[in-house]
Amino acid sequence: MAENVENAGPIVVSEGPFRGWLTWGAGEDPFETAIGPFCFRGAGPDVTCAFEPKRSHLNGGGTIHGGALMSFADFCLFAIGHEALAGAKAVTVAFHCEFLAPGGLDETIEARGEVLRATRSLVFVRGLITQGRRSLLAFSGTLKKIAA
Repeated sequence: MAENVENAGPIVVSEGPFRGWLTWGAGEDPFETAIGPFCFRGAGPDVTCAFEPKRSHLNGGGTIHGGALMSFADFCLFAIGHEALAGAKAVTVAFHCEFLAPGGLDETIEARGEVLRATRSLVFVRGLITQGRRSLLAFSGTLKKIAA
């Protein structure tokens, strides 16, 4: 569960392994709510994103589904770019990824990254998803600020 006073922007996770971390409100992105929870903490270049993989995240081969990793990476674009977005709503207009290794149910999946550049209307982000010492997915993307 997460606490949300205004149902806008990040909210604090109130229980579970990510207690004290942030996530988006349940109404903010219903798809991420359904497949998550995805969480983040920190600010600027020190943002860490994470989720606990579940059986529902697996593909037919018994490893984390590529679509689950790509969805998590999209969440990470916004968490890493949160400060650069300065409260503006945004959409993903470009997304690129490279699958590096399979993931499993054995450990938390984490991501870190950086804002490469922020303009008046665009934020360019890149990052790396890991599980333990394994790099699972490298990603980059462009976020476009939109009028509220």
